[in-house]
Amino acid sequence: MITTKEDLIPLFKQVEDPELHIDVWTLGLIYEYDIDQEKNVKVKMTFTTPFCPYGPELVDRIKDKIADAGGKTLDIEVTFDPPWQPSEELREMMGM
Repeated sequence: MITTKEDLIPLFKQVEDPELHIDVWTLGLIYEYDIDQEKNVKVKMTFTTPFCPYGPELVDRIKDKIADAGGKTLDIEVTFDPPWQPSEELREMMGM
């Protein structure tokens, strides 16, 4: 059961980008996230590109994970501002 903001991180780590085989948390796709006392969750995230073919699937999988963990209302905002850029550590991990 999720009760705190920190409880969301392991859920994000369970959602893997099907193309890159790296979770959305490690990829840095989650920009902001929060949970209130009633377990309503808000997430601001991005995709690796605006035309990511797996974007809707990623959103659905995040929603499913949070709902399974006891989250109630879930609001996911997808933004491309700022555009996603892999961190230096992630670039090394991906061999870029």
